[in-house]
Amino acid sequence: MTFESSKLKNYPSNSLWRNIWRRFCRNRLALLGLSLLVIIMTSVVIGPFFYHVSIDAIDFTQASTPPSWQHPFGTNDLGQDQLARVLFGGRISLTVGLMSMVVAIFLGTIIGAIAGLYGGVIDSVLMRLTDLFLSLPQLPLLLLVVYLFRDTIKVIAGPELGIFILVVIVIGGLNWMSVARLVRADVLKLREMEFMSAASAMGASPLRLISVHILPNVLSVIIVAATLAVGNGIITESTLSFLGLGFPPDTPTWGQMLFQAKDYLTWSPHMAFFPGLAIFVTVLSINYVGDGLRDAFDPKVRH
Repeated sequence: MTFESSKLKNYPSNSLWRNIWRRFCRNRLALLGLSLLVIIMTSVVIGPFFYHVSIDAIDFTQASTPPSWQHPFGTNDLGQDQLARVLFGGRISLTVGLMSMVVAIFLGTIIGAIAGLYGGVIDSVLMRLTDLFLSLPQLPLLLLVVYLFRDTIKVIAGPELGIFILVVIVIGGLNWMSVARLVRADVLKLREMEFMSAASAMGASPLRLISVHILPNVLSVIIVAATLAVGNGIITESTLSFLGLGFPPDTPTWGQMLFQAKDYLTWSPHMAFFPGLAIFVTVLSINYVGDGLRDAFDPKVRH
């Protein structure tokens, strides 16, 4: 491969992306997941602008009522409308998933690219660090970090923003390892190719090698990992909130709604059903899209 031809690889043509889209469209489950994901994201973003019901309005006369025309998802133990809270909470849960994905992808890509490009002692140290993080029990460590630092971060940034920042950093900071390994494996193959040798011979700096010649060629791995990381972030945030270490009780994330509904499962199962269904459908859709993207970026896959 010549240095000139590598430029074509670094900057994919429109036809390449069209082929990827065609392969993605052949996967019916991926299309279903994408459709459901678009519906969910559209609903949580613009839904509260059309469904004008307060998420905080308390009406004890309507406490724990089942779904009806007035309250399509029923009400909780305080008489608050469940549909309004599911729509509002979806914004927070999806934002946590997206931002924690950004943290995980950033850390994993940088560490994997540096380890694969430099090799030697740097590679060994970074991979041992990756192995160390992989060996840690994630959920207990998440609970410990959030428990130790949540009061401090609340004082610094406020109860809602502080917990949001802490949860995003902790989730993203404990989920970058698989991305780092995938990126490192691809970089180890790329650095042996002729266009990398040509770029180094022409005096390209390590930063340019990573940003111009390496990242475009590992983009498919990063995109697939990013997709799956969003679902993992949503699940982890819901777990923290369900265990009482997430957002404050007056912030209706999907996990927080499940936490509040756990004592009413016998006579008001709808309080847990709808937020649980939102988590299930969202994460399942994201996983379907991730599987579809993985197959679409692999030209050897035939549907």
